[in-house]
Amino acid sequence: VQLQASGGGLVQPGGSLRLSCAASGTIFSINAMGWYRQAPGKQRELVAVVTSGGSFVYADSVKGRFTISRDNAKNAVYLQMNSLKPEDTAVYYCNADVRLTTTFSVVNYWGQGTQVTVSR
Repeated sequence: VQLQASGGGLVQPGGSLRLSCAASGTIFSINAMGWYRQAPGKQRELVAVVTSGGSFVYADSVKGRFTISRDNAKNAVYLQMNSLKPEDTAVYYCNADVRLTTTFSVVNYWGQGTQVTVSR
């Protein structure tokens, strides 16, 4: 299973970006999908998660500015980021709990990360 993230870049404060992540491989189904981020010198932290049932969890720091969504048919998760701030600068990683077709077990996977830089 591979998670391919895209959509990062450089944006000015107040701007917007949309991150995408698509999972591929021996996927039977996907439970929770989400986004985490890691800024230089800091620990990786949860940004937003969406479950297969449509429940959402957001970090307090992004509530009202970021929106997570998923497309189950495409095994994809998205993160719409609006009103970006310099403190949102980080490497953003997608994450998924995947039930495999081979073993039927659930395994957690990480994408490769995409850089988001918010700066003038």
